[in-house]
Amino acid sequence: MKVAVVGATGLVGTKMLQVLAERNFPVTELLPVASERSVGKEVEYRGKQYKIISMTDAIAAKPAVAIFSAGGSTSLEWAPKFAEAGITVIDNSSAWRMDPTKKLIVPEVNADALGKEDKIIANPNCSTIQMVVALNPLHKKYNIKRIVVSTYQSVTGTGKKAVDQLMGERAKAEKGSNGEYPMAYKYPIDLNVIPQIDVFLENGYTKEEMKMVNETKKIMRDDTIRVTATTVRIPVMGGHSESVNVEFADDYTLTDVRNLLSSAPGVVVVDEPATQQYPMPMDAHDRDEVFVGRLRRDDTQPNTLNLWVVSDNLRKGAATNAVQIAEYLVSKNLL
Repeated sequence: MKVAVVGATGLVGTKMLQVLAERNFPVTELLPVASERSVGKEVEYRGKQYKIISMTDAIAAKPAVAIFSAGGSTSLEWAPKFAEAGITVIDNSSAWRMDPTKKLIVPEVNADALGKEDKIIANPNCSTIQMVVALNPLHKKYNIKRIVVSTYQSVTGTGKKAVDQLMGERAKAEKGSNGEYPMAYKYPIDLNVIPQIDVFLENGYTKEEMKMVNETKKIMRDDTIRVTATTVRIPVMGGHSESVNVEFADDYTLTDVRNLLSSAPGVVVVDEPATQQYPMPMDAHDRDEVFVGRLRRDDTQPNTLNLWVVSDNLRKGAATNAVQIAEYLVSKNLL
């Protein structure tokens, strides 16, 4: 199968190539695509070097699927052109997520919504993906009424420039380095916490926070779920963490919650307070699962649960989820 990866040289694009190889996706011909200035450069896939090609050349090659991770404006311009050529696009940007004509997919939750007619499929926001994977089995049994989520998000979610800023600040602090480094954020990120991800909107929330609100309802196919979010950037790499407080319509037992989560696809329960076992981003790094722990009842109101959710934002939060969508399309002969 011919597969195009658009944005193949970026953090997520590089991870997509890695995940395609690791999961043995049936790639017979790889078409790596990046910006015009990168055309002719090479990327590695399964030990071989592949030259970057242009968008037009990729369309002409007629891949079965194109996985995009090249930003919203690029996707808005080029995804329809790929789709018009009969190529199925799985897009990692925010461009199509809330378009009512496009499906927003997390395979463990709503892959059954996909059909042959879906030529542009949206990959959700990283922080939304891990939360709905954890909450979906609980919603099915207890009916979620309200979610309060605070995130603790890795600098890798911003991109290479943010990683370079963090490492540059750390080197300066530890070694007295005077080297130059980029500023992805307005403020220092090392030894700091920035309570802003993406731009502020008129309602006082950030765009990232409203993504979690709106995407959760769309993926879980329930507009009655109330969601409020605070998204925060912290100086870690390896994954995003989330403190989630969820109110159900029906009561639960912690034993049943653990059993549901333990048997849910893509979820690993790490919850042993007596031995200080709980999910951390360093453990989730380079893993595809969503890790859940710190399970405890909220005693301040009925039917309410606290949990801690961690996942690698470059993998399950982006690359792996996109590849899993492609795997589902293959398994159901939808390409």
